[in-house]
Amino acid sequence: MAKILEDISRTFDEYLILPGLTTKEHLPSNVSLRVPAAKYRPEKEEPARYLEIPFSSAAMQSVSGSDLAIALARKGGCSFIFCSQPIEEQAAMVRKVKEHKAGFVDSDSNISPDDPLSAAIAISKRTGHSTIAVTEDGGRHSRLLGILTDKDYWEFKDDPDRPVKDYFTPLKRLVWAPEGVSLEEATGILHREKKECLPIIDKNGNLASLVFRKDYFDHKANPYELTDNRKRLFVGAALNTHDYLERAEALIAAEADIFCFDSSDGYSEWQVAAARDLRARYGRSIVLGGGNVVSGDGFRYLVEEGDLDFVKIGIGGGSICITREQKGIGRGQASAVVEVAAERDRYFEETGIYVPICSDGGLNNDTNIIMALALGADFVMMGKYFAMAEESPTQKVNYRGMLYKPYWGEGSVRARNWQRYKDEEGSGMLFEEGVDAYVPYGGPLSEKMDTTLAKLRASMCNIGVLSMNELHKQARVVRVSSMTLVESGTSRVEQFDRMRTEQ
Repeated sequence: MAKILEDISRTFDEYLILPGLTTKEHLPSNVSLRVPAAKYRPEKEEPARYLEIPFSSAAMQSVSGSDLAIALARKGGCSFIFCSQPIEEQAAMVRKVKEHKAGFVDSDSNISPDDPLSAAIAISKRTGHSTIAVTEDGGRHSRLLGILTDKDYWEFKDDPDRPVKDYFTPLKRLVWAPEGVSLEEATGILHREKKECLPIIDKNGNLASLVFRKDYFDHKANPYELTDNRKRLFVGAALNTHDYLERAEALIAAEADIFCFDSSDGYSEWQVAAARDLRARYGRSIVLGGGNVVSGDGFRYLVEEGDLDFVKIGIGGGSICITREQKGIGRGQASAVVEVAAERDRYFEETGIYVPICSDGGLNNDTNIIMALALGADFVMMGKYFAMAEESPTQKVNYRGMLYKPYWGEGSVRARNWQRYKDEEGSGMLFEEGVDAYVPYGGPLSEKMDTTLAKLRASMCNIGVLSMNELHKQARVVRVSSMTLVESGTSRVEQFDRMRTEQ
């Protein structure tokens, strides 16, 4: 007969955190939310990758596009660009994030002086860029001749057939800096000369990059912005276990910062075999995560046999995931996090190697996020939370006066029309593991995340901790009864807006 475990499968709503001593130093401004995103030896080294805030977005078609990845990196987190698309399209999304901003920007809006003004206008409309580099042959790293901005012409007044050279500002009238100048020096020049853009030119007169004034203010407004060692935005990419070698090669060329296998159940030889192949080809030069698992032995298997840098936890807990209903496979997310966190700690005691874990799914509100971290997760991965944002890839839909955004699971028909499951399921799909639905529109991501992060920092101060490491060690958590849940809500009061609605 089956082995029946005595443990109960529990969710985050079944726990509360006890407050600790809040001292005068426990202020939200003193809280650090930085967490490791790759395994490391704390006594000997720093992690190869880290997140400034413990948030990542799920590798889903309706969630992690380029715009969402840009918005999340600016707040300090990481998106994993979905792999259920052609390789070249996924790589293009990664490149878009890397080229977006953050210091020295590779110019991707360029034109030659002999091209017509109409071509420049078309580039500006296509990219949204108001500044276009005019180079000798229209290449991004060719000899710089000048700059064309939307202040140099009137779209509906000037002749669109005349060449760009009749409109652009030539190099001799520009303020520029030589390659090798520091970002601080470059922004200082912009401030002193009251310019919006500073071209950086190499010793041969070729355009190396551009520095924009607006980027400086963007950075100041987002102090936890997550960037690579070249001050470009940080972005992750998902892999499957089919075309992973070809896909990884293209994504590495696009300069993705971190990778993760996208699988509903990662406790498999398929994932370990893929991980070993990637390690054999790239060694420790790539940061590679895997999952998902819901048990300690699943964590051990992936870490010891697959040499993974972090492990994702969760099966069936997502709002659009129906794996538990369809297969009877899964576990309550809180129970899964508790067991895997305990195994992570045992592994650390045995080896001195700390392997970060990510709670993926089962996060229905900000309190659930806080609880997942308190129970041992280093960071969380979410789908619905980010699908609601302005920056998610889907278009807003108006239904009965309310705005919504489409949201579907990677195991739904809509997503699985692609190739993700082809090897396991032959020529056809017999059942779904995800649904196709809608979520309320939540506005710009920045506003939503500011509220969530404020709650997290406030909770950590109540607990008496200032870092995620302290939270894991010092949080005291209790299970709650059904009556405690009733008591936690509003009671014996009337809310006028609700009374009007009922009338």
